[in-house]
Amino acid sequence: MIARTPHLPVKILAAIIFVLGPTGTLMAQERIQISSEWGEMTAELADNDAARSLLRMLPVTIQMRDHLRQEKTGNLPLPLDEVARQTHFSRGTLGLWTSDHFVIYYRDGQVPQPGIIILGQAIGDASIFDRPGPVTVRIKRAQ
Repeated sequence: MIARTPHLPVKILAAIIFVLGPTGTLMAQERIQISSEWGEMTAELADNDAARSLLRMLPVTIQMRDHLRQEKTGNLPLPLDEVARQTHFSRGTLGLWTSDHFVIYYRDGQVPQPGIIILGQAIGDASIFDRPGPVTVRIKRAQ
């Protein structure tokens, strides 16, 4: 006689997956539009609590200034959730230095510990911000 392993009916298995949800980062990515007098770009948000906090805050306008000829920085009206940090970034990375200090990197590089919170990555060309001086940016959900 062959022993059979009990199997869950397909409907029960599907219900368990539906209730528990999929694991990992498989989800539709939210996009935002960042615009200024210098141009505009679209960015895809990271799948983390800080990026979701930013999305709930939109639309927002931020006064930004140049820092170290690699990034534009400015303060958000409210702090975002704290999540894991990293030290490397690439051109087009959106991040946070502190819970309310928003950064757009227009060059590749690395920051010291504790690093930055990654909020997303530009899909368009972040070099529109590669110029000296302050700029006002408007951030909203992409259409």
